[in-house]
Amino acid sequence: MFVYLHGFNSSPESFKARALAQRLRERGRAHDFVAPSLSHHPRDAIATAEALLKGHAAASLTLVGSSLGGHYATWLAERYGVRAVLVNPAIHPAVLLAGALGPQRNLYSGAHYELTPEHLQALRALDVEAITRPERYLLVVASGDEVLDSRIALARFAAARCIVHAGGDHGFADFSRYLDAVIDFGLG
Repeated sequence: MFVYLHGFNSSPESFKARALAQRLRERGRAHDFVAPSLSHHPRDAIATAEALLKGHAAASLTLVGSSLGGHYATWLAERYGVRAVLVNPAIHPAVLLAGALGPQRNLYSGAHYELTPEHLQALRALDVEAITRPERYLLVVASGDEVLDSRIALARFAAARCIVHAGGDHGFADFSRYLDAVIDFGLG
């Protein structure tokens, strides 16, 4: 099963989530995909993801985390021993989001909320300083990401399998080119 974890102020309706779902359908694996709507609060987002993982063997699961979802996927992969595909992942998002404290609006749902220091503390609690089994990870980054410096992710996951798309941006419009690699990795 592929569990897609979306990023900050995003949703399961994001381009990358829809593209992965479509490609899995084309490969006859529509039943192997779930993309939950994650809360803006890290503790609630993790609880949602953990509930989906329960009852499944680790070998049958692959997390696909985009941006902040990559941060969540890393923590979950280390905790549950599952595979993770990280797409332009946020590394230390509490630092990245410190300048965004205050009113927020989800780009897809339109929901409003306040990003607080407590959110940042919850994100820091999910930091993973070093991965234990690099073979469980596939990093897919766009070198032109204007939001997250791909070099930081490449340094953090240097021992993992890495795919670097030259150029691009944080939205990763060319992500579809890598869907089969993502799926093949997830199927082990």
